[in-house]
Amino acid sequence: MTDYAIGDIQGCYDRLRDVLASVDFSPSRDRLWVAGDLINRGPSSLATLRYLEGLGDATKVVLGNHDLHLLAVALGGHSPKKKDTLHDILEAPDCDRLLHWLRQQKLCVHDAGRNLMMTHAGLPHIWNVDQAVAYAREVEAVIQGSDADEYFSQMYGNKPERWCDTLSGMDRWRVITNYFTRMRFIADDGSLELTAKESADSAPEGYAPWFSYPRQDDVQVIFGHWAAIEGDTGSDRFIGLDTGCVWGGALTLMNLDTGEKVHCDCS
Repeated sequence: MTDYAIGDIQGCYDRLRDVLASVDFSPSRDRLWVAGDLINRGPSSLATLRYLEGLGDATKVVLGNHDLHLLAVALGGHSPKKKDTLHDILEAPDCDRLLHWLRQQKLCVHDAGRNLMMTHAGLPHIWNVDQAVAYAREVEAVIQGSDADEYFSQMYGNKPERWCDTLSGMDRWRVITNYFTRMRFIADDGSLELTAKESADSAPEGYAPWFSYPRQDDVQVIFGHWAAIEGDTGSDRFIGLDTGCVWGGALTLMNLDTGEKVHCDCS
């Protein structure tokens, strides 16, 4: 059995199948870790979602901001954005089943045996691994529970900017969500800057890429979300797998046993 991890697919179903075929991926033997943003902006969001849902136990998935956006449209009363490619999912006869499956996915996956964590946007330096897992499970319970409609109706926003243990309710859920699914630049005190989306060396004053801060552990982190850095973090510990497939870049698949990466050109 081989474990592979893949970056932001964003509905690029054909490229997903191409890159999996290049390593002879078999769900009866192998396992696929997906670093969020399964769908949206690409041409085949429905096919992608159906395929990943159909993998069953052969996949580990974390939710990205685009996946949460689909749920916010479906459950929270929000309208699709102009460039969204969610219509086929929302109109599909199996929409309810697919959305239910999506709601069961995690905000972070932690494999203690590998000393490995996967989230969509990364792992802030202000949280240790146990804290991150606990906070993720809090929000996952909300997404899966009776408060989901309230959560998705109020999910969007950049406030609070910084984590505090005393936060409660929607403020607490929103900032946890932002760390896991939207973070790029962060300040030393944990404050998030959520408007800048360019390369790592273009940090606004007082901020830096989240992966540039020292940590008190040696956990390895797999993430997506930040296409502008093209996977380059300058560290073997922090593995960026969003290489901009939906923007004409590449879809990147990594063998978690060997570290080897395979790229499928999406131009």
